[in-house]
Amino acid sequence: MTSKLEQLGNNKAKLEIEVRPEDFNKGMQTAYIKIRKRYNVPGFRRGKAPKVMIENHYGEGVFYEEAFEAVFPKAFDGAVEEHNLEVVSKPDIDILKIGKNEGLLFTAEVFLKPEVSLGKYKGVVITKKEAKVTAKEVNAELEKIKEQNVRWVEVNRPAVMGDTVVMDYSGSVDGVKFDGGTAEGQTLELGSSRFIPGFEEQVAGMKAGEQKDITVKFPKEYTAGELADKVAVFAINLISVKEKELPELSDEFAQDVSDFDTLADYKKDIKKNLVKAADEKAKSEMEDELIGKIVDGCGVEIPEPMIESQINYQIQQMSYQLMYQGMKLEDYLKYIGKTMDDLRADYAEGSKKQVKMRLCIEAMVKAENINATDKEVDGYIAKMAEGANKTPEEYKKLISDEDIEYYKERVRVDKLFDFLMKNAAMVEDASAGKADKEPETEEEDGKKKKTAKKEANK
Repeated sequence: MTSKLEQLGNNKAKLEIEVRPEDFNKGMQTAYIKIRKRYNVPGFRRGKAPKVMIENHYGEGVFYEEAFEAVFPKAFDGAVEEHNLEVVSKPDIDILKIGKNEGLLFTAEVFLKPEVSLGKYKGVVITKKEAKVTAKEVNAELEKIKEQNVRWVEVNRPAVMGDTVVMDYSGSVDGVKFDGGTAEGQTLELGSSRFIPGFEEQVAGMKAGEQKDITVKFPKEYTAGELADKVAVFAINLISVKEKELPELSDEFAQDVSDFDTLADYKKDIKKNLVKAADEKAKSEMEDELIGKIVDGCGVEIPEPMIESQINYQIQQMSYQLMYQGMKLEDYLKYIGKTMDDLRADYAEGSKKQVKMRLCIEAMVKAENINATDKEVDGYIAKMAEGANKTPEEYKKLISDEDIEYYKERVRVDKLFDFLMKNAAMVEDASAGKADKEPETEEEDGKKKKTAKKEANK
């Protein structure tokens, strides 16, 4: 195999590749073995006719297409490697010569990974974000935990919004029951808006053991089209009413929901976790600002196939997410009133930014000669294994060489971001001092409230 390279500009190149007759004839033999059963030659059982007889009957070109497919990968990959190219598109093929005696001569036009002109990436000015957790936020988290540990206590009074009721109901339109309109022992939290507008509000006020007919109107855009904009009557039999009972904050509560013996220790742990989350959020925001400014300063001409490939990836991920929810992408597009072309257009700008960011990151990793050591990759794998409740040894048995390469890339990118953050120029957030300072501890919170009370009494 011999090849020539011609640069066409705009990150495009043309390879002219020639395969010797003897190598092409090997491809012809491979093609014959693969597809000979397709052809029927008089005097021979199907698949048993010699190669020359099939060629005489159908013409020599009968094997050209399959022969080309057989020799193309090795020839093309060899030419790409010979000229040290990074191809980012499928090749556009043009066959110039093909035959037993001529061999194969073809051209392959491809798009190449573009060169990146890095702008300033050291000493970039970003706003310093400080992670602070206040007593108010700790208490809010405690309230969430209380809600997660709520008890529902049966009461003998009319139901109010916020209560949970258990009921039987039967719905009808114009006196005729409809599919899905009947249930027994149905649990419903009043105010959750799970049912048709107006339904829950009319159940409120009923007591256990009470029966009542309520009238509601289905929305015009109701999913079951035959019920849309129809008036329905539901016969309600209310079985029970339960009210929410929140646990009291105490040492006993802390012991019930955590590994701590006292509420004070539990609150300290909550604050520690909130601080950790706030630190990660602040770091992420600073990294986003930093990489955004760096990418804006990068110069690169992105080949269209790279953008199209990223759009395809985004749509594929969306399709997977919908599949997990039991919906096909085609059905989702009909539901939102869009075509596939509309969806691709929606993803175009974001995909272009993603590709540019990836190219700029790769260029910085190369410029700073950042590598991933075996120890660092093993550390990354250990974290992944911990998340999967596996030992590193167990996890390694589940991953492929491709996964390992991906982890190496993640380590290199993480090291790059650490490098960029260390070399960034931090400035204080000008708006931070304008906001009232929230107390970080309950003691501060108490002092603040006492001060406010004194000021109010002056």
